[in-house]
Amino acid sequence: MQTTTLSFANLHNHGELFANLFRARRQSFIVQNNWDLPEAMGMEYDQYDTPASRWVAVHDGAEILAGIRLTPTTARCGIYSYMIRDAQRHLLESIPADLLDYEAPISDTIWESSRVFVSHTTPMNIRRRVHAYLIMEMTRSARELGAAEVLGLIPANWPRWAGRCGLKAKAAGRVMDFDGHPSQVVSIDLRDNMH
Repeated sequence: MQTTTLSFANLHNHGELFANLFRARRQSFIVQNNWDLPEAMGMEYDQYDTPASRWVAVHDGAEILAGIRLTPTTARCGIYSYMIRDAQRHLLESIPADLLDYEAPISDTIWESSRVFVSHTTPMNIRRRVHAYLIMEMTRSARELGAAEVLGLIPANWPRWAGRCGLKAKAAGRVMDFDGHPSQVVSIDLRDNMH
């Protein structure tokens, strides 16, 4: 099992891994969750998949086991910034505007995590380890990018595993239901463990 943080600058070094991550996202979000999201060539994508973002992959060779997207809160692409802020600004119909308890920040030291998933093909007996690898690589990459905090719209069961993964996390919004998938914005404080 490996972890790789992909960017537009390094994706050429990783063969099909980048495309496979988007294929796995399609399987998770469009096929499994039945969400109405953009897709092309068997891959799911949206307006936040730009050169400003990074993509964390847990993989076995070219097979994707799990993934997360990281986007700086300073990102801009046309009218869009990052998912949580754009929902708050009423730019996204599928996410309630009251998802965050305060005004969505814009800061060089705050990044957003989104599109969090574990592949449906990942065996149950290794899912906990895959999830731990995903969180460790996400926090490592976020710190390397200068993040002191990560905001994420993630599954609402986060209190069950946050401590196990060594995360200092707290709720930053209400629990919302997305077609039977309870989710919540969470703030992950990376300052205590920064080197």
